[in-house]
Amino acid sequence: MFIRSERLFLRPAWPEDVAELHAALADERVVRHLARVPWPYTLEHAQDFVSRPQDRRYPSMLITLPGARGARVIGGIGLHEDATGVDAPAHLGYWLTPEAWGRGYATEAASAVLRLARTLRHPRVGAHHFVDNPASGRVLEKLGFRACGSVTERFSLGRGECAPSRGYLLRFDTAGDCDDDAPPEGSPEIGKRAA
Repeated sequence: MFIRSERLFLRPAWPEDVAELHAALADERVVRHLARVPWPYTLEHAQDFVSRPQDRRYPSMLITLPGARGARVIGGIGLHEDATGVDAPAHLGYWLTPEAWGRGYATEAASAVLRLARTLRHPRVGAHHFVDNPASGRVLEKLGFRACGSVTERFSLGRGECAPSRGYLLRFDTAGDCDDDAPPEGSPEIGKRAA
């Protein structure tokens, strides 16, 4: 799948992306906030990632930033089957290189993927962030996710251990009749939140 947003181009990873993907994820500041990416991140890990088949219901994409010299990889995003217990069939995951932090790219890319999730008829999407990464929580809240439950321990391959994590849930209102479920003012238009 390919998605073009205002500033970004989201696309599948290809074999020629291995070196750039490896360089982007060979940064402990990034990987420590991820549950499914090991540290240290090796060239073999990048090769394995780009060789995985794509699942139409759960796509994985690179976040690229088009420019005069082509589109460079600044992150990754995707949906995968939820194993966190937040009552959602799909789980949103994303990461950005430190150079891309604080520029609204995570919100922009995730908004585009959530529109895709709705098109794919996922009724709910879950997400989580480790509590020592509050910026990710702010992104999820901007997108209309609501915190669900308390903080729980979640294993992180990047840390090699469990760490406190907060779960979030976004429900798409297919009936469209819940006026009090509108996303907060200023949030991207991706669907209504359920109370």
